[in-house]
Amino acid sequence: MATVLICRRFPRLSRVTTFSTTAKCKAESGSNKSKQTKEENPETAVTGTESATTIQLLNPLDYRVSYNPSGYAKSRAASQQQAARSSGQVRGDAFTGPGTVQVQHTFGAASSPALPPVRDALPKPKPSPVLGQTTSALLSAAQTMEEAEKEKAEMHDSKEDPRVFQKGRPEYRSLSYDKFEPIETLPLEEGDSILRSVALYKGSQSPGTMTDYFRKLSRLPVEQHAALVSELRFNTLCRCAVKNISLFSTSDLIDILKACVRLVVPPTHPLLNVCENEFCRRVWDMNLDQLLLVADCWRCLERSVPSYLSILFSYANMHWKDLTLPQFVQLVYIIGEGRRSPADLTQKMESMILKYLDSLTLEEVGAVCLGLFKSLSGISDHVMRKIADRVSVQMEDMSTYALVNVLKMLRYTRMDHLPVMKELGKVIPARIPTINIQGIMHISLTCSSLHYFDEGIMAAVAMTLPSKVAYCRSKDAAKFLWSFGCLDYEPPNEEEFYSSLIEQMHRKLHEFRKFPEHLLTGLLGLAFVKRFPEELIDYALRDEFVQKTRSSKYELKKDLFTLSKSVEIECPSYQGNRLPPQLYEEVTEMVLNFAEQEIYVRPEIVEAVSLLQSMLGGPEYVKNHMILPHTRSSDVEVHLAMDGHPLPFNLKDPIADRKLKDIGVSLTDELMTQLIKGRSNNQSPVEVENAAGTPSQGRGEEARTLCAGDHAALSGAPLTAGARLQVEPKLEHCLEAPPSLTLSRQPQGVKLAIQVSNRNHYCYCSKRLLGLHCLKRRQLRQLGYVVVELPFWEWFPLLKRTRLEKLSYLHYKVFDPALLSRA
Repeated sequence: MATVLICRRFPRLSRVTTFSTTAKCKAESGSNKSKQTKEENPETAVTGTESATTIQLLNPLDYRVSYNPSGYAKSRAASQQQAARSSGQVRGDAFTGPGTVQVQHTFGAASSPALPPVRDALPKPKPSPVLGQTTSALLSAAQTMEEAEKEKAEMHDSKEDPRVFQKGRPEYRSLSYDKFEPIETLPLEEGDSILRSVALYKGSQSPGTMTDYFRKLSRLPVEQHAALVSELRFNTLCRCAVKNISLFSTSDLIDILKACVRLVVPPTHPLLNVCENEFCRRVWDMNLDQLLLVADCWRCLERSVPSYLSILFSYANMHWKDLTLPQFVQLVYIIGEGRRSPADLTQKMESMILKYLDSLTLEEVGAVCLGLFKSLSGISDHVMRKIADRVSVQMEDMSTYALVNVLKMLRYTRMDHLPVMKELGKVIPARIPTINIQGIMHISLTCSSLHYFDEGIMAAVAMTLPSKVAYCRSKDAAKFLWSFGCLDYEPPNEEEFYSSLIEQMHRKLHEFRKFPEHLLTGLLGLAFVKRFPEELIDYALRDEFVQKTRSSKYELKKDLFTLSKSVEIECPSYQGNRLPPQLYEEVTEMVLNFAEQEIYVRPEIVEAVSLLQSMLGGPEYVKNHMILPHTRSSDVEVHLAMDGHPLPFNLKDPIADRKLKDIGVSLTDELMTQLIKGRSNNQSPVEVENAAGTPSQGRGEEARTLCAGDHAALSGAPLTAGARLQVEPKLEHCLEAPPSLTLSRQPQGVKLAIQVSNRNHYCYCSKRLLGLHCLKRRQLRQLGYVVVELPFWEWFPLLKRTRLEKLSYLHYKVFDPALLSRA
């Protein structure tokens, strides 16, 4: 894969960019004369010199900047990092399952920090070659140590990190296996003596003796463990244990299992098969501490034991009222690591959370949330809110790892807990540089999933990420792009931020073959902010990749549809792969069927369509549909002629263009003024602010404050707009627009795309439009539509008002003179 040198666009000028690693970009730009290098291993960072990536613009700009992925920001001192890691404050957790991508970096002297200049005016003697080599070696060693420390800080141990809470109470020693417990190392000679004894007696020893052999052999130096497990005499000992398995006491059997953990016996070892069966048989004769300890050992061995866990959960279900606080937390941990949620325990777990919540340490609160999250255990809003209440007042004292676990559960339950999010904005930005990349990803993903925008958090993430981007998995890079695109946020360092992530997406291209959903997630996030990397899009739309998406556990056809149609509209010069027409038809039908059942029938949309039809003259003047099905939301389409008249275009019958008869009075500017100034009662004006009290903006405040009691006869009449007051209900005439709307206009008139928005289109408690809806409105404008919004903070309160008030509001929106300038 060709490495790339980053071409950068001026902010806010050209929003559509495509990225290419071909030599064509170099020829077209005329400014890149340097030779492109090859990246031998896509999983590792480029060594030695700076790597470069080329970015091809659809409208190329001769402006570029080189990007150095090895330019890491200064981190805290090593001792501070180690202290933070030991307390769990720099850990993040993988979203699904174990597995850590390790990336080794080696950098040449060119990328090391420059040494301070020598300010002595006296000439210095030339250093000897030996001294120069020694200095170079020392610098190289120091740099290697620094990079190793950074890499260590970034690595997430999915097996050990969730167990941090076990260090908080001594009671966990009897419930879990502590691999860090100091033990006396067994001399090699004594180990060899034991193995000779095993070979000599071949199973004639007592179960107690064999258990003692396992204990002692597990104390051999760690470097000897792999050789021991493959040793023939050790396997003889295992066979002897299997043969006499029923003769071992439960405590001896647990000691053998703990020895297997210490020796890192493979999870499929025959001895473990027999041990699992024996423990399943003995469950009802064991106490809860023993049951939890055995389950913990299975986790340490990374062995899946669904049968044993089922019996354990049944046991816990019968004795749940007797669970102590440590037993409960350890049980939730086991449930999470087993990735299964026992339905009969869920409600009882909620009771236990409420019972112990005030007594849990903050690490235990995080452990409970992680267990619930990993097992996909749904809990009630009431319980989640109680947890969030506890966290919001103690967040500063909470480790980042525990906090991230709480955020995961908030995200899963869709809990809009404002105190937590506000406190997060105060606490987390300063911590971002010390958090590993997966933890940072979960923080930004929580913000986007909950539609909560905090510029301080997102800016801190953006400033930190380029120096850590080499540690991003394909999933991490995709989630970052999605989070920023979803919130429609482009940070101050947007060029460095986006180019570093796009380069990492190229490097991780091989991972997308296994996880196609991540590539589409990242590309959609980029599309929201009008960035279209050409080569990645071409790869995502090729037939082979589309076939891979069909085998994913996620439904990805709609994402492919959104991406491909967005490229079609916004990148007319794109020449790469496209989706086949039959897939377009299939997904369009799927989306429209959903819209008919779930979207078109929403009360706020039904009411708007009905009133617009009444106001404009009938259903042929209004169409409620999806102008852009790939954006998955509806539009109310209205056409206005060049003279301001509404045009019939939704032609379902041949008489759709007939003239309309008025059955009431025409609502003119003069009449509206009379209605506003001469109220017949003391009814208050229409509230057009949202719950937060945000004031309405723009012209027409008075038009929105019509009194409900005045001229009720208008409620059944089609609204028309004329220059004078007309009270001639029997005369035939076409609808007229205000004089200002009949000014110069394109011959085809104006096509309105009326958006009936709701809270889910915006960031939480704000008027910041989310990325998907920004994309939709941008594309509607590009196709020649004028976007008119009925914002929820104006329209929803009006739904409770009189018909006259709603008609007046819609009249103002449709015949707003400002539409001309937007057209």
